[in-house]
Amino acid sequence: MGQELNSVNLSLDFLSVCEAAAIASARTMGQGERKYSDKVAVEAMREAMNVVPMRGRIVIGEGERDEAPMLYIGEEVGAGYAADGAEGGGDAPEVDIAVDPLEGTNLCALGANNAIAVMAASERGGLLNAPDIYMDKIVVGPSCRGAIDIDAPVKDNLKAIARRLSRDIEDLTVIVLERSRHKKLIQDIREAGARIRLIGDGDLSAGISAAIAGTNIHALMGIGGAPEGVLTAAALKCLNGEIQARLVFDPERLGVDKDKVPPSEEVLTRLKEMGISDPNKVYDTADLAPGKKIIFVATGVTDGALLRGVRFFGAGKRTHSLVMTTE
Repeated sequence: MGQELNSVNLSLDFLSVCEAAAIASARTMGQGERKYSDKVAVEAMREAMNVVPMRGRIVIGEGERDEAPMLYIGEEVGAGYAADGAEGGGDAPEVDIAVDPLEGTNLCALGANNAIAVMAASERGGLLNAPDIYMDKIVVGPSCRGAIDIDAPVKDNLKAIARRLSRDIEDLTVIVLERSRHKKLIQDIREAGARIRLIGDGDLSAGISAAIAGTNIHALMGIGGAPEGVLTAAALKCLNGEIQARLVFDPERLGVDKDKVPPSEEVLTRLKEMGISDPNKVYDTADLAPGKKIIFVATGVTDGALLRGVRFFGAGKRTHSLVMTTE
């Protein structure tokens, strides 16, 4: 049994891990090679994790072991394993880790805004082991906690958010991924009178922006990745914000051909294997990130609403990061 997770000490170690991934990928900015940008971020993050004094386990990463050479789900990381034989080696804290070494691979490849390197960690069992499928989400900040309902009509949610923020619906800005599947959602938001900021990629940094005052984003709505949903929840737990989410694997709702997504039976079997018995369950912040001690770290790769990108100059480099813990 390892020692208890010290979120203050580990958060500084994880800051170095995110910085390493951000700096490596920022060097490739604008080169148009999204896979290469992602590859260097993954390699730098994995290498930096080797020296962190922990017994880490990846619960959300780059995919299954056969899809990813490193940072795959279930991979053991950290100096605690290497030092197992050494005196006190087994005393390192046991940590569950969710990573996205480069959120917004396209954004980095194009030199566009809002690419970030991000990770979250908690004690064992503190982050939902979410499957790599889609998830319908609604995200709000601390003052709107308890006011939203993912099953309510869009207009009702916007009214509730506006009421909590003491403003009109017309004053709200909702962030939505620009996808064909969001045609009706966009129409509903417009009819309700709110403003929309459409983004090409990066619903994780967008979700966090919705929970931070001063970003002029009041909610995120729509379907994005489930792993990003867990990372968003970890950040919102530190910020006191709220996320409600539900897994989506119906091709019709996703607006894609049936052959573009795995068959429902295959997905349901996979969910059962991961301990998810109710595929229609509505998850809240505490379901997605139940941990008592959560650490969330993000470093900007390119400039964005939340973080500035990496700056390179003659004498070195400068990074801009966000570090949060539930403590």
